[in-house]
Amino acid sequence: MASNPFRHLSLLPLLNSNLIIICILLFRTANPVLGFYESIFSFGDSLADTGNVLFSQPEEYVGKLPYGETYFHQSTGRFSDGRLVIDFIAKSVGLPLVPPYLASNGKNLRQGVNFAVGGATALDASFFEERNVSVPKNASLKIQLEWFKQHLSSVCNPSSNDCREFLKTSLILMGEIGTNDYNHPFFQGRNLEEIQTSVPKIIKAISSAIKVLIKEGAVTFLVPGNLPIGCATLYLTVFRSPKIADYDESGCIKWLNEFSMYHNKLLQKELNILREMHPHTNIIYADYYSVVMKIYQSSKPFGFKSGILKACCGGEGPYNCNKSVQGGSVDANVYGDPLKYVNWDGFHLTESAYRIIANTLIKEHYRFFFPNTHIISNSTYILICLLVLLPILIMIYNNFSKYYYIIFCDKKGKACGGAAAELTRFM
Repeated sequence: MASNPFRHLSLLPLLNSNLIIICILLFRTANPVLGFYESIFSFGDSLADTGNVLFSQPEEYVGKLPYGETYFHQSTGRFSDGRLVIDFIAKSVGLPLVPPYLASNGKNLRQGVNFAVGGATALDASFFEERNVSVPKNASLKIQLEWFKQHLSSVCNPSSNDCREFLKTSLILMGEIGTNDYNHPFFQGRNLEEIQTSVPKIIKAISSAIKVLIKEGAVTFLVPGNLPIGCATLYLTVFRSPKIADYDESGCIKWLNEFSMYHNKLLQKELNILREMHPHTNIIYADYYSVVMKIYQSSKPFGFKSGILKACCGGEGPYNCNKSVQGGSVDANVYGDPLKYVNWDGFHLTESAYRIIANTLIKEHYRFFFPNTHIISNSTYILICLLVLLPILIMIYNNFSKYYYIIFCDKKGKACGGAAAELTRFM
């Protein structure tokens, strides 16, 4: 009796199940493994504030629509139409949105707290008072660190090794911070040379804050640089120039962007020093500047409309921006769909822009955000699965092709030999 040419097919369920298991395991390595970071702590200004400003100054314009309209459909205290970089980062690592410290009411928030405050400076208010520069609020890094220490005592035992162990799995977002240290003197008529002398002091304040956190036990830091202020609509409005040479090809003011780059250069240099001093830490510089400049230089691939430098929400003028009209005031206008704009209100960006910044950071520093993941690209994953599947496909092909000519050998379509009987019985 002829052997069954399809006897090997009885093994397919077992082979298929093994294949599925292998592909699932490979898929896990090709995609993020969540759960390494157990908490996020954020310091900074309005680019990271998730609501502290509303508790420190309830009358703030950011407490009204259209702020928050895109995602939350109500104001949350975020200086944007929706989410910020910190929100996208928290989601990507599997953590909830980071709540503002001033709204915690002493709660035990082990998954993270945000100490950033809109309008905050890196330097303490006394620095500006000595130079007759008016600062509306004192929420400097020094104060934010005091809040952090108070909060830490509610989630761990500072007298033991408990806090150090807790902070080992915490992600620290240090900034963005420093822009307001420049905003206040710039808009109060101070010259570039005077303001530039304060940059090393501001960098030192950021570095000192990181050192304090390292001493407490923190090891993982994401430290953003400044955005290109020469592309901010309020700066473009206030420092508008009749000289074409003052602008780059994107329409941004060159000397202001050069100032931002100077800050970022000194910050990166200081971070290198910190890495050498504390080799057990993981300190990443987040290059907000380069990401946003790429958008300004070529906006259409990112989905943004023409007039890229105009604010979505604000007053009248060539940039939809007026220094006396804030986004949440009754005189403010919303000029279109925030999804098509980069600039939100003159100072801050839209959710769409913040999403691009966050996604770029995660892509560029994948192992930083997902340290437990062994990276296999999706294309590699598919190739490996095909290689695993190939022997099974070859086996099936060989068994079918071996008897194909027997089944169809008769010109009248009648099967010949024992293989046809085997096929009939198999089916």
